[in-house]
Amino acid sequence: MPTDSWINETLYPDWGQRFLVTRELARVKSEFQDIAIFESSSHGRVMVLDGVIQITEGDEFVYQEMLTHVPLLAHGSAENVLIIGAGDGGVLRRVLQHGNVKRAVMVEIDGEVIRLSKEFLPTIAGDAWTDPRADVIVGDGIDYVKRAPDAAFDVIIVDSTDPIGVGEVLFTDEFYHNCARILTSRGLIVNQCGVPFMQSDELRDTSARRRTFFPHVTAYVAAVPTYVGGFMTLGWAAKDASLAATPVETIRTRASQVGILGTTRYWTPEIHAGAFNLPPYIARHLPTA
Repeated sequence: MPTDSWINETLYPDWGQRFLVTRELARVKSEFQDIAIFESSSHGRVMVLDGVIQITEGDEFVYQEMLTHVPLLAHGSAENVLIIGAGDGGVLRRVLQHGNVKRAVMVEIDGEVIRLSKEFLPTIAGDAWTDPRADVIVGDGIDYVKRAPDAAFDVIIVDSTDPIGVGEVLFTDEFYHNCARILTSRGLIVNQCGVPFMQSDELRDTSARRRTFFPHVTAYVAAVPTYVGGFMTLGWAAKDASLAATPVETIRTRASQVGILGTTRYWTPEIHAGAFNLPPYIARHLPTA
């Protein structure tokens, strides 16, 4: 971190954001990455990995709700969910809000992220860590999907860093091939694909790669304030093309049945449906066939 009271994000060499730091809480160099957690005057507590903002208490709900509720409600009957990454526990918490989910396996490669999140960001995961349906594994997500049996999961949610460093292996052909194998016949996978105004190659390359293994590939968007550059895209690859076009009223009914309707701060049935309507500057990076 800088020696003064500001931290500057290092994601892009010529554009960025900075936060006023009111108190540094932790700074750790794990086996995989540099981790810092600080209190900000504007966004609450913030986690930074290798100089890049990962999550803030102030706006985490946008990303977490959209990454979780959209695939689970589109599927409609997901009982077994695999989460890769997401060491802060926010995705796990929201998966477990769905009463129909019987098992949520979370595989996070960096145990320090989990430890520090439990200590310094406890409100993000809430009681998810102790939910009996949760199986939290400190390990390699790539290895896990290699070893997992066929058709073991209904939904896979990948909450990773960008495809550099520790997150790079989660964007490969081998990874998506195994994900397709371990998903059920109506299974789908979602993952963050960056901010396309600044990271269009991430959305384009990832979508093309997944198209080899899934018949329907698209993306949907969420406006996360601390992911600077406009809409964040969430990549979507499904075995059933109809899932991305589930009607609003069906989504509303399902949300009511599983107990999340009215509990969210960003996601709504209308936001869910509208998020798949992409601006042309984003849509042009998706496969056309």
